Amino acid sequence: MKKIWSVRLILGLACLSFIAGCAQPDEDTAALQQKVKTEKKKLNLVYVEWSSEVASTHVVKAVLQEKLGYEVETIPVSAAAMWQALASGAADAMVAAWLPTMHKEYMEKVKDKIDDLGPNLEGTRVGLVVPSYVEINSIEELKENADLFENRIIGIDPGAGLMIATEKVIAEYGLTGFELMEGSGATMTAALDAAIKEQRPVIVTGWTPHWKFFKWDLKYLDDPKKIYGEAEFINTIARKGLKADSPEAYAFLDKFEWTPADMQKVMFMNQKDGADPYETAKQWISQNEEKVDSWLH
Repeated sequence: MKKIWSVRLILGLACLSFIAGCAQPDEDTAALQQKVKTEKKKLNLVYVEWSSEVASTHVVKAVLQEKLGYEVETIPVSAAAMWQALASGAADAMVAAWLPTMHKEYMEKVKDKIDDLGPNLEGTRVGLVVPSYVEINSIEELKENADLFENRIIGIDPGAGLMIATEKVIAEYGLTGFELMEGSGATMTAALDAAIKEQRPVIVTGWTPHWKFFKWDLKYLDDPKKIYGEAEFINTIARKGLKADSPEAYAFLDKFEWTPADMQKVMFMNQKDGADPYETAKQWISQNEEKVDSWLH
C-alpha cells in the first residue's frame, strides 16, 4: 500500500511541476524554444553560376528571407556538385535542375535520394547559338565551315549538362574540326560581345532564358538529330527530409513557379553596372506582389 501511495505522490508532483511549467515557462525554456525555432529557420541553396540560376536562386532567397523569416546561404558550385550536395543532404534545395536533357545524367544517378518538386519554369531551350548575321542555319552545315568560326565553339563551365550534350553533338555530327572551349557563362558572353562588335562569326553554347537574347539579335542553329532535345524545363529539387524539417519553406519551394519572361527581366536587371542580385530580386518581388503571394498561400 505504501508503495502505491509513493508512486501516486511522485506522479502527482510531476504533474504539478509540468502544469506550472506550461503555465509560466522560465527564461531558460523560452530561450531554448527560440534557439530551436531559429535553427529551423536556416537553409542553404546551391546553384550553378549561370545568369539564369543567379536570378532564380536570389529571388527564392529573397522570398524566404523577406517574407518567411529564414536565414539563407546561397552557395555557387558546379552542376555535378550541386546534385551531389542535394543527394547527400549537405544542401537543402536548388531551383536549377535543367531537364530532361541537360541534367539527365545527374538526375538518373540520384533520383532516389532527392525530392523532385517539379517544374518551376517551362519553355526553356538549349543549343548552339550564333548572331543572326551568320548565314549558317543548321548544325549540319558546320562540318564544312569550321575555319569560318576559327575551329572553336565557345562553351561554359566544364561538366555542365550543356557541355556534355555539346560533346555528343560534336561526335554525332562529325564536327571533328571543332574544339569545345571550356569557360563560364561570363566568358561565353564576353566572347560573343567581342565578336559581335567586329561582326565576326562566332558560335556559343546557349540557353533560354538568358539576357543575351535581349541585348543582341541571335538565333539557334537547327538540330535535326534532336541531340539537345526539344522543350526543356527547370525543376526545383529538395533534399530528403526537408519537408519534415522546414514545412513552410518546403511548401513555398513546391509552389514556386514563374515564366521565362519573369526570369529574363531579373537577369537583364542584374546586368546593370553595380547591380546586386539580392537587391534586384527584392525589387522584382516588390513589383510582383500578387505572383509572390500565390507562392505563399
